Amino acid sequence: MRLALWFLGLFGVAVALALFASHNTATITVFWPPHRVDLSLNMVVLLLGLLFVLLHLALKALSALFDLPTQARSWRLRHQERMIYGALLDAIFHFVAGRYLRARKAALTLLEQEAALSQSGEDWPQATRLRVMAHLLAAESSQALQDHPARESHFQQAMQLSHLRHSGGIQEGLLLRAVRWSLQDSDAHAALRWLELLPSGVARRTVALRMRLKVARLAGKQALALETARLLAKHRAFSPDSAKGLIRSLAQDWLLNTFDVSQLEQVWAQLEAHEKSMPEVACAGAGRALRLGGSPGLAFDWLLPVWDHLVKAPQDFSSEQKTMLVRVMENAFSASEGVVQSPWLARVERARETYPGEVVFQYLAGVACFHAQLWGKAHQLLTQALPRLEDEGLQAKVWQILAELAQRLGDEPQAAAAWREAAQLRLRRKG
Repeated sequence: MRLALWFLGLFGVAVALALFASHNTATITVFWPPHRVDLSLNMVVLLLGLLFVLLHLALKALSALFDLPTQARSWRLRHQERMIYGALLDAIFHFVAGRYLRARKAALTLLEQEAALSQSGEDWPQATRLRVMAHLLAAESSQALQDHPARESHFQQAMQLSHLRHSGGIQEGLLLRAVRWSLQDSDAHAALRWLELLPSGVARRTVALRMRLKVARLAGKQALALETARLLAKHRAFSPDSAKGLIRSLAQDWLLNTFDVSQLEQVWAQLEAHEKSMPEVACAGAGRALRLGGSPGLAFDWLLPVWDHLVKAPQDFSSEQKTMLVRVMENAFSASEGVVQSPWLARVERARETYPGEVVFQYLAGVACFHAQLWGKAHQLLTQALPRLEDEGLQAKVWQILAELAQRLGDEPQAAAAWREAAQLRLRRKG
């Protein structure tokens, strides 16, 4: 449609010019003494048009002639830029492909080409970022080649360039790379120093938090590791199950690395409520308290939320968790020196009566009765629980208690048989 309109317009102009030229009889007389020249108006208009075209072409030719140096400089700059970007791509591709020597060589070539371009007097904003990227690629390649002096040299040059204009905020990335290199070298102290230099906004990023978690675990800083894991879980850096497992593991490690009861209580106070309610964490804390000579009452207090949950919903606990909780409570009963706390004896008895099918409750009730010196009831409960126990460690413990009960009653043959069964089970577990 547009083309048809253009043709119609051209035809209209052509018709108008034809009508104007065919009926125009005007003349123009030019007096140049002693000469006189008579020209038709049509000829004058045609000559003026031709003169305008000639002048326009001449001006364009002169402009192109004077612009030749600028065009040559622009072409030379584009050619050099293409060479520089080609060297950058070569360095990146060689590094990704694992050809680290070639990658470092390409990065050095890039630096040489950029230096030649800068010495020619060209000033372009991308130069600083290209130099930083070239040094970073050379440093990464040197790190992969375990050439630490070369890595440090290129890294320091990149850090110096990152403070200049047009650096594009590359310093944050350089600091993160330094942390990663320190992790690869298992240098936790250097990694912590680099992490402290990160701006607060960068330190809260997921990638920085992940590295801080690794550094904290490498340095043995359980408090920092657990705090970082909480932040990562809050930012949904892990799946819910993975986050829960990680926090549980870190909390256990923190508790198990304490050296006295006072320190253990301080660590326990810093845990969050949902962490204390995890069976593994509560058992780790209570078990550590008993091993450090803490009071059984303290261990029972820490186990109480987990026990209440177990009594309300036994199906939420796996057999391993139930066995672990029972063993810690058994150690707490044993540490009571023959004086079992009556509230806990009542709790265990109620749980056994509420869930007669849960063998762990019956086993624990038997153990509690044994330490409460209720020999007859303990023998009855443990004898009934023994055939249903699946854990060989608990079976061996039952035979051990039955042997002690037989000795108290003076039944030496029965005691010897029970000791023999306990020894066989323990040897089987070790084997």
